[in-house]
Amino acid sequence: MLRRKTRHVQDVRDIQDVRDIHGVQGAEEAHDPLDAAQERRVRAVLALGGVPQSDLLDGVQQVRLRLLERAASGREAPRDVSAWAAVVASNLAMDWHRAKRRQERIGERLASLRQPAHASGEDSSVLSLAVARGLDELPDPLRQVLVLRFYADLPVRGIAEELGIPEGTVKSRLHSAVRALRTRLHEDEVV
Repeated sequence: MLRRKTRHVQDVRDIQDVRDIHGVQGAEEAHDPLDAAQERRVRAVLALGGVPQSDLLDGVQQVRLRLLERAASGREAPRDVSAWAAVVASNLAMDWHRAKRRQERIGERLASLRQPAHASGEDSSVLSLAVARGLDELPDPLRQVLVLRFYADLPVRGIAEELGIPEGTVKSRLHSAVRALRTRLHEDEVV
């Protein structure tokens, strides 16, 4: 859902074009712009942002592509590639949600009315499910700063720099997001 198949084919061609520009002969010689830890972080940010498991690999590839495109355009590499990749992943997750809303407005309303059965009596799985549901219900800007702060472990200053907003705005959004999530968990009687 992050992109159509035709776009995927174009992205693969774009990656090959970037490799050709830089004189890289084959995929085995190409330098992966994300190391393993950065890739795990990107996957986590996408997953916590609500992107389904089936689209995570696609999201990671889009982050790689954007980093390669940045290098191909002659712009300097981000100071902190890991933070930059987490912000891009967060933005991709927001884009995924917007596309989902456009395509499935009625289905989303019906899904929000359904309450999944809790077959397991484990408190941790109930809490995890409630937190995930609470994150899905947060407005995009609140979810973004919450995921970047607590799941991607970026400092407030780093989030502000990467998103291009004042630190006070980040703090305000974090406060609102935590309060809304706490209220949701209390309403569900999870905590």
